[in-house]
Amino acid sequence: MSKLQNLIKKDRATIEEYQKLNWTGTFEDYLDIVHENPKIVRNAHQRLYDMVMSYGTEDYKFCGRDYIKYNFFQSIEESGVSIYGLEEPLMSFMDALRSASYHYGPEKRILLLHGPVGSSKSTIVTALKKGLEEYSGTEEGALYSFSWLIEENGEEKLIPCTMNEEPLKVLPDDIRENVLAALNKKLGKDSYTLKLDGHISPVNEYYRNLLLKKYNGDYTKVLKHVIVRRVTLSEKDRVGIGTFQPKDEKSQDATELTGDINYRKLALYGSESDPRAFDFDGEFLIANRGMIEFQEVLKLQTEFLYDLLGATQEHRVKPKRFNQIPIDEVIIGHTNNAEFEKLKNNKFMEALRDRTLKIDIPYLLRVSNEQKIYDFYYNNKSVNKHIAPHTTYLAALFAVVSRITESSKHDMSLIQKAKLYDGKAVHGFTEEHIKEMQEESPDEGLTSGGISARFVQNQFSNA
Repeated sequence: MSKLQNLIKKDRATIEEYQKLNWTGTFEDYLDIVHENPKIVRNAHQRLYDMVMSYGTEDYKFCGRDYIKYNFFQSIEESGVSIYGLEEPLMSFMDALRSASYHYGPEKRILLLHGPVGSSKSTIVTALKKGLEEYSGTEEGALYSFSWLIEENGEEKLIPCTMNEEPLKVLPDDIRENVLAALNKKLGKDSYTLKLDGHISPVNEYYRNLLLKKYNGDYTKVLKHVIVRRVTLSEKDRVGIGTFQPKDEKSQDATELTGDINYRKLALYGSESDPRAFDFDGEFLIANRGMIEFQEVLKLQTEFLYDLLGATQEHRVKPKRFNQIPIDEVIIGHTNNAEFEKLKNNKFMEALRDRTLKIDIPYLLRVSNEQKIYDFYYNNKSVNKHIAPHTTYLAALFAVVSRITESSKHDMSLIQKAKLYDGKAVHGFTEEHIKEMQEESPDEGLTSGGISARFVQNQFSNA
């Protein structure tokens, strides 16, 4: 056997991994799996929170304050994504996510990352999406959906749930509540509570009613037609992760969020209100069980914001000609200062503002953290670029100095202030002075102006 043949020969571990990720079984098999690990039934906010926490945390102090560093955001460098020095904003984000997991309110809000251009807002969301994809492929992050085994024209067909809904949702309300109560009891009082919205999508409703009619209401026989399958989240395949970005008015309509009629199937089924003739593939629907990113969310037209209001507060969206459909997903948007100021001053947008949980993502104000960004791209052995000594430090110092403001209380230069913010000793100043200066300029790095890391990177490329 040649070397090339050796390279492509069967890898048993790979085959076993494929079989795990593509597992299928009966509804009874699924009940056994859930009994062993009740967290499989958790909602999207709980899954995202557990994903980040699975990487662990570190506690540290700076300027007399306690901080938590979430290892997840430092462990993604290998994926070509880098996030440095945003411990405080990320703590705010994780606080909101934890509260959402325990049903304290943020699960009914848009998590809005707000900050100046180039402050890593979209980088954070990209990292979360990649993390979810990988987590869903692990045993700890496993989740499941189902397909219907239906006989049509004498042939058995598998019809998958396009929204990848939780299999327990096909159970009658009272039975499902009893199952959830047993699972929550097993999780214990210290854990978050598992909840499920009993409504299922119109397609699933159609097939469930069809089978209930066939078996005279015997739901145990209906469950024999439920084939449970494992689901792996993927942005590329539009499974559990959606992305929506605003376009011009002529080339975008609301069906991109909620789906549209499939006219080929319409000829087959004959009615626009038949759920089988509708493609439930809008971004809200395909992102079910995971997360959806709204890029530059405040640039959306009003008609899209109406859908967003219901999706956040009620966790429901309404495709045309159908009843409201429950969705289970984390809704994250990001926007810059100018757009957010427009939202604050627009009285017609009060409903959206009330459903928004703002998390500020400022520019970095510590030179050492800013330098890590430039070292990652330009002073890294793996990227094979040659940079003169101290270049990235000077670039980082220049960027930070442009973002900080002069103190009116203390006689010090911007260079001294930048060094003090970076934890370095400056004669005559202590940690208490740092706290005073931070309280004096609370919006420093957020609305105080300055240049972004992208601007500095452009200058590197010019050089």
